[in-house]
Amino acid sequence: MAKTLLKVTGLKVAYGGIQAVKGVELEVNEGELVTLIGSNGAGKTTTMKAITGTLPMLGGDIEYLGKSIKGRGAWDLVRQGLAMVPEGRGVFARMTITENLQMGAYIRSDKAGIAQDIEAMFVLFPRLRERKDQLAGTMSGGEQQMLAMGRALMSRPKVLLLDEPSMGLSPIMVDKIFEVVRDVSTRGVTILLVEQNASRALGIADRGYVMESGNVTMNGEAKALLNDPRVRAAYLGE
Repeated sequence: MAKTLLKVTGLKVAYGGIQAVKGVELEVNEGELVTLIGSNGAGKTTTMKAITGTLPMLGGDIEYLGKSIKGRGAWDLVRQGLAMVPEGRGVFARMTITENLQMGAYIRSDKAGIAQDIEAMFVLFPRLRERKDQLAGTMSGGEQQMLAMGRALMSRPKVLLLDEPSMGLSPIMVDKIFEVVRDVSTRGVTILLVEQNASRALGIADRGYVMESGNVTMNGEAKALLNDPRVRAAYLGE
């Protein structure tokens, strides 16, 4: 049986005076690609921020590798192998692509390994190699998304959290991002993916959770959710 790496139980979070998350339960097992889908304002990003320690919890618990990480800071979680690519990407605009990737490895001291991993990111994202000396702030949204993912992978995470990676991107770039997410998953990185693009997310995921108004209302195998009439009506326009 697969080992549970991340487990959220009874999570409650308030955001701007409103209880945005009302008792969410979910788990991610080793090697899985799990997606959390739902409309804008459902509480998906708030859930992610609580998991990574950037928003305080009102109640519940979050376990990582079998231990509670409640109240832990984001920097501490990266050291433990939990990395997040935030909504909006958050690249270091005044640094080059190569410098951004180096920043992703700030918790590491193995220079040869870091150099090897930068080369691996250039293989995974050929566009970054072409622009390695370019300032990150001058790149397109899709290129910045690739860089943000590459930077997170530089910490060699056990679990990678992706928050709305396809938001605001062109259709061609959306295709590329989902291709890369699937590729990273097949390389053995466990992924929790938050997405508004339900059909694309469920199309590459192993399992999925559907979130509405701060609650998880459905969960199951991704293919089953993709074919569920309620999901298709609510999120796929059918």
